[in-house]
Amino acid sequence: MELPRLDHVGVVVDDLDTMAAFFLDLGFEREGGGLVEGRWVDKVVGLDGVRSEIVMVRTPDGSGKLELIKFHAPADNEGAHPLPANRLGFRHIAIAVGDLNAIVDGLRDKGFDTVGEIRDYEDTYRLCYIRGPEGLIVELAEQIAPEGAR
Repeated sequence: MELPRLDHVGVVVDDLDTMAAFFLDLGFEREGGGLVEGRWVDKVVGLDGVRSEIVMVRTPDGSGKLELIKFHAPADNEGAHPLPANRLGFRHIAIAVGDLNAIVDGLRDKGFDTVGEIRDYEDTYRLCYIRGPEGLIVELAEQIAPEGAR
C-alpha cells in the first residue's frame, strides 16, 4: 500500500488572529478559512453543538498546511497550557527556514523567544525551538551545509 501524503495538521487555538499572524510572520501564506458548524462536524469531531472558525495557512511551496481552529462552541474552559518539550503527544511543528537568526530576531521583537538556545547540529543544521502564542512550540531548522556535504 502506498503511503498517502500528509494533508495538514490541525492546531486548536484561542486567539485565531494572533496565531494566524504568528505563522504569517514565519512566512506562511493564508489559504482560506471560514465558519464550520452543523451536525456533520459534530459527528466528525465527536462533540455536540460545534461552531468553529478556521484559518488555513500553507508554506509558500505548498508542501505543508496548518488548519488553525477556534472553537466558539463548545468552548474550552481550561485554556492553553505551555507544556515542556518532553511532554507526550504532538509537541512541536518543525519548519525549514533560510535565515534562522533573522527570523528569531524578528520574533523576539514581537515578544516571542526561544525555549532554549540556538544551536548547530554538527555542521548541518542550525536549530532552535520558539515558544509561540498559547504555548505552541515551533522548531526552526536552517540547513547550514549543502546536502551531501557531511
